[in-house]
Amino acid sequence: MSGTVADEIRERLGDLSPAERKVARVLLAGYPAAVFETVAIIAERASVSAPTVLRCAARLGYKSFPDLQAALRAELDARTASPLTLYESSQSAQQQSAPPPAGSDDAVLPGVGNLETLQHAVSKTFKEVSSHDFDKAVELLSDNRRRIYLVGGRFTRLLGEYLGLHLTQLRHQVALLPDKDVERAATLAQLARRDVTVVFDYRRYEEDKTIIAELARERGGKVIVFTDPWLSPATAYADVVLTSQVASDSPYDSLTPTLALVESLIAGVLDRLGPDAHLRMQEAEAAARRLGLL
Repeated sequence: MSGTVADEIRERLGDLSPAERKVARVLLAGYPAAVFETVAIIAERASVSAPTVLRCAARLGYKSFPDLQAALRAELDARTASPLTLYESSQSAQQQSAPPPAGSDDAVLPGVGNLETLQHAVSKTFKEVSSHDFDKAVELLSDNRRRIYLVGGRFTRLLGEYLGLHLTQLRHQVALLPDKDVERAATLAQLARRDVTVVFDYRRYEEDKTIIAELARERGGKVIVFTDPWLSPATAYADVVLTSQVASDSPYDSLTPTLALVESLIAGVLDRLGPDAHLRMQEAEAAARRLGLL
């Protein structure tokens, strides 16, 4: 099974009996805390018997209900993992495993890691991304009536800048949220119904990104959230959620799949804007030549 425990439950809803679906809905409604309740409490909330709760866990692919809870604990641990904890766990795993055979070419470059891991992460990202959400993101970012604001985290701010720089070449009214507190607060205070706020938020999620998404939603604007498989809390306020795999052979999450997704989104916006984007690119390049930038 892949994805979060919640994803697995949703995927298998159709395989469950009506009584088991009641259990699944109780688990999803209070996710993740509900999964850690006792079987008796879950059964009471779902108005079913305790054996039905156990059968539901088995139908979902777990040997027992404690196994389901253990899977969620592992998910929550992964959700909050830091580069330090990932490094320490990888070092421990390396010490317990046999060294690679001499002449092994698993790593394309010494110390960089396995190319297959990165290729698989990119491929899995594109297979799992919602085509509906992707198309909606292209539609929102191509609407010249809307202002676009972008914000990211410690590292993902770079992805916000990358997307913003490309969008600026294709359309007007694109800006990063300011870093300075007063300027950021003033910008957020003027968010309106036609604005689109693009948030990049990956594990260890930053609380202010959730608040920014909430503020944008409260003011009637649209929210696009780029996140990982464990889902930023900001997705609760999102109109569009674009998830990317982050698997890596280093202690740091890979943002390569997200970058590939961003570049595909840029291509989609360019295609949708067509002649308007072409004209803006011509005008920008002409201005750059006059300024001696090209």
